[in-house]
Amino acid sequence: MQARRPAPVALLSALYVISGALCLFAAVRPTAVRTPVTLLWVLAAIGLLGGAGIWVLGARLRAEVLHAAVAGISLLIGVLAWRSATPVGIVGLGPVLIAVGLYAAHFFSVRAARAHVLLLVVVASAGAWAARPSGFVVQWVVLVVATLALTEVQARLALQLRTAAATDPLTGVANRRAWEAEATRSLAHAVRTGEPLSVAILDLDHFKEVNDRHGHGAGDDLLRDLTSGWTLRLRQADLLGRYGGDEFVLCLPATDRSGAEEILQQLAASHEFAWSGGVATAEDGDTLSSVLARADADLYRQKRTGRA
Repeated sequence: MQARRPAPVALLSALYVISGALCLFAAVRPTAVRTPVTLLWVLAAIGLLGGAGIWVLGARLRAEVLHAAVAGISLLIGVLAWRSATPVGIVGLGPVLIAVGLYAAHFFSVRAARAHVLLLVVVASAGAWAARPSGFVVQWVVLVVATLALTEVQARLALQLRTAAATDPLTGVANRRAWEAEATRSLAHAVRTGEPLSVAILDLDHFKEVNDRHGHGAGDDLLRDLTSGWTLRLRQADLLGRYGGDEFVLCLPATDRSGAEEILQQLAASHEFAWSGGVATAEDGDTLSSVLARADADLYRQKRTGRA
């Protein structure tokens, strides 16, 4: 059974197909004598074939290709604005501008979304400025302002939602789902490049006693203090996540077992509360689950021998 297509791919495919279908309709039913029918046929073919190609490739599409496809739409909008025969045809591009801006804002980073909408607005405005029709400046300015504003709002909202979905609300580190997704990507990179990668599981010793004696508020404060101290001692590429309760996980790219153990020693020195750690280094044929299983087994060996 074919894997489900990622939302960015499916929606970009739909955006291309819908744009192509609209161009096809405009080519079949031109509204003015000077309507660029030939160009509309070409754009219809690009939209329909491009959308189909994006759909077929599906999850195999790399992020750079998605960025290039969105930039391509912006360039095509500029060409269509330039060749439009009437002011209505130019202003009618407004919904497409907004759709492209919202797509970039929802699926790309804030910086990338801003870059895309800037390219979109500059290219489309240049095309509109060079077009034969006139008398649409006020409407066009409104469309440009609306596109910029909606893109900015959506980009910030999407960032907040992504952060909330990927972050443990108590400690501020990655939650289990986000950690597993990023660790899986790091493991795939390690397999491709041959670099070492280690995973560690950290389990707090006697954490239940803290909650029982001092209350859950004290336990929450302890978790925040520990993760804050650990984060300060980790490298930028390292990923700390909360796996559940008082158990945490570390993904350590470009790190062998000895390097991972040194990092755990540095973390242990950041706070007096005791915890135990298990380490596993990725091997040929490993999945994230198999590496975690070995780290978990090492953790329990450490607990049995009484070594953190």
